[in-house]
Amino acid sequence: MGKKVKKEAEPPPKDVFDPLLIESKTPATVVLMLSSPENEVLAKACDALYKFASKGDENKVTLLGLGALEQLYKLLSHEDPLVRRNAVMVFGIMASNHDVKKLLRELDVTNSLISHLAPEEDVVIHEFATLCLAYMAVEYTTKVKIFEQGGLEPLIRLLGSLDPDVKKNSLECIYLLVQDFQNRAAVCELNIIPPLLGLLESEYPVIQLLALQTLEVISKERETRILLGENKGLDCLLKILENNELSDLHVETLAVLGNCLEDVHILQQIQLTGGLKKLLSFLEVSTVPDIQKNAAKAITKAAYHSEIRKILHWEEVEKFLLSLLDTNNDEVKVAASQAISAMCDNIDSKCVLGFQGIPQLVQLLSSDNEEVKEAAVTALTNLTTASPRNTSIVAEAEGIEPLMNTLNAQRDGAISNAIAVLTNLSLQEPSRVNIQSQGIMSALVGPLRSTNSQVQSRAAFAVAAFGCDADARTELRNAGGLGPLVELLHSKNEEVRRNACWAVMVCGSDELTAVELCRLGALDILEEINQSTKRKNKFSEAALEKLLDNNLSQKYSRMGYLSSSNIITNGFYDCGQIKHGEKFLSLEELSKQELTDRRAIIFINAKPQESVIVENVQDESSSASGASSKEKARKGKGKKEEEKPKEVTEVAVTHTVQEEINPENSHWLPPPDFILMDYINDASKTILPLTSTREQVVALAQFVADKMGGSVGREQLHNFFWELDLSKIEFELKSNVVPIGKIKRGTFYHRALLFKVIADRIGIGCSLVRGKYNRAWNEVKLVEHSPKGLLLPPQEYIVDLMFEPGSLLKQGSAKADQYKRI
Repeated sequence: MGKKVKKEAEPPPKDVFDPLLIESKTPATVVLMLSSPENEVLAKACDALYKFASKGDENKVTLLGLGALEQLYKLLSHEDPLVRRNAVMVFGIMASNHDVKKLLRELDVTNSLISHLAPEEDVVIHEFATLCLAYMAVEYTTKVKIFEQGGLEPLIRLLGSLDPDVKKNSLECIYLLVQDFQNRAAVCELNIIPPLLGLLESEYPVIQLLALQTLEVISKERETRILLGENKGLDCLLKILENNELSDLHVETLAVLGNCLEDVHILQQIQLTGGLKKLLSFLEVSTVPDIQKNAAKAITKAAYHSEIRKILHWEEVEKFLLSLLDTNNDEVKVAASQAISAMCDNIDSKCVLGFQGIPQLVQLLSSDNEEVKEAAVTALTNLTTASPRNTSIVAEAEGIEPLMNTLNAQRDGAISNAIAVLTNLSLQEPSRVNIQSQGIMSALVGPLRSTNSQVQSRAAFAVAAFGCDADARTELRNAGGLGPLVELLHSKNEEVRRNACWAVMVCGSDELTAVELCRLGALDILEEINQSTKRKNKFSEAALEKLLDNNLSQKYSRMGYLSSSNIITNGFYDCGQIKHGEKFLSLEELSKQELTDRRAIIFINAKPQESVIVENVQDESSSASGASSKEKARKGKGKKEEEKPKEVTEVAVTHTVQEEINPENSHWLPPPDFILMDYINDASKTILPLTSTREQVVALAQFVADKMGGSVGREQLHNFFWELDLSKIEFELKSNVVPIGKIKRGTFYHRALLFKVIADRIGIGCSLVRGKYNRAWNEVKLVEHSPKGLLLPPQEYIVDLMFEPGSLLKQGSAKADQYKRI
């Protein structure tokens, strides 16, 4: 037998590397391994990086610095499922870092991640891909990309995943995406409501909470609310409220239902099924502040619709809101007050809330919380607007004093609404008197200076409301309130400007206030406003007219016209036509100027010096009226004037004379014009007894002409030399200010002014019109009697005071036009 030979083992192929176990403790080495062509190495390297990144944010930053993300991005589309899965896991865990998210946006990974949401992918890939998308969806730009790349549909599909982490991540991503209105509309079209309602029954509270939060956002859209109703979502929500074990979800559930309350049809549906009564019953017994607050806010939003207000009133929502005012939580009180404000647009609710709620709201005005104070006073504004009954309840609840105190609040909203309530109260006389006694006008000076347009507007409106009282106007003037009021005329806000004009119109009802307003520049501003077609309004025009009517000297200077209702009183002066933009000086300022060759200023003062002194004494010792003082002045001047020599009666307007009139210089007064007093006295005796107005007009015209140099022929007008006589008087008085009684040779505008002065004193209605070239004339209206005894409409005439004194020239006739033009 042959000997057996042992066969030797064949050596391994030369191109095969023996397995090598590598152990690395540095992340840089592992990152280098991401470039390996071997799937097993790649999978293990990704797994190691996942574990390393999971340990903390610093590790994520380290991997970012080593360039791991760029390498991992290439592996997202790797053919090996394990490598792909592990790479996605690293992305998911690292995306929580802000800097990582920034790089991920630059790499544009969203499209790749969305592609990994396909049904055939591993559930772990779904989990970490959705996690990464959820982290990135915080940024608006990423939301847009996910929407444009079709990411919503797979995310909604994954809400039905068996894995709770996939559900949670997908839901969180959707919640972030629907913050954008475009995505809200898109998810409705993709039928998101059924899966969301299904998630409300999840065993995981975090998923239930996210589902409710997502429903709360998307239910802001009407289409979503309709779908909720069609899918019986309202019943699901009410069941959550009825389940005390789900109390941690009640706040979010109410937020969704609150959105549903804004839709009339949904609310009617809830009401018909008894759901609204259940909801209110739940709210009435709840003591959770967040639930109470959110419920009140939901009612506030819903109550802006008239039909919804009716439904809420039928369900007696007022009881619930009033109960919230008694809670100890300030946020709840604020929300309840705001809901009361909204419900006030329903008249029936306004009555219920006013009767029971006003005393509670008045108490809240004393709260230390400024937000509570603002919400309460806002509710009072809505309750008292156009409601005399509720206004009376505020007064009965002693609300005036806390309202006055609220004018010093820190919030502009509280101040403006306090002013509004006080203005509403001013419509009732007892309340108005009470408010004025507490110094309302002084208190309004601060709000008038506010920079808030609503505060400015309401403050100006309040000035108009309370300024009807003379004492209130005096208080405002003394408190320095006219200045800021005039400043509001400059406002670019139309409402502020209109109310300021209204207030100026009301305050201009007395002469002292009107003069002060003019001094502060109100007239110039109003004229400027009225020249603008966009800025002018009815109040600006009325304010200008009112100021001028109570400051006739300035009116005649600016407008060149005084109507028959504009009665010239002592202190009036004619300084000629003022140029636009030129400052209008007072008579005192003009009297202190040196003698110049300018046009003489003609002033009127038929009040004797003695009566002035008597009146001043009476003003200090008693409350005698100005009218009675004037009457005494007229009655008491007779004998004393007769005893005075002529040279004493002709008083010069000099500084010495001014000081003699008022030795203490406390208040400047023009010197009395005794000659004018005699004119008025003579006219009263001779003209007033005449039986007809026509006879009185003719007689007065002849009287005036006689005192001013008689009639002047047309051809002799250039030889009348009235300027020379007037210059002599000015030189004699050493002043440009001349009493009208001193003028013995007067031209058109002297005679017309004297005619108007005397006519106003004896009761003849006439106007004064300034023409060009020293012309002026008077217009009177006379009633003609027809032969049949019928009373015809009055005819307007121009009174001839120059050529044929006493002639009446019919307005519009050739003679009348010639008289005005010559």
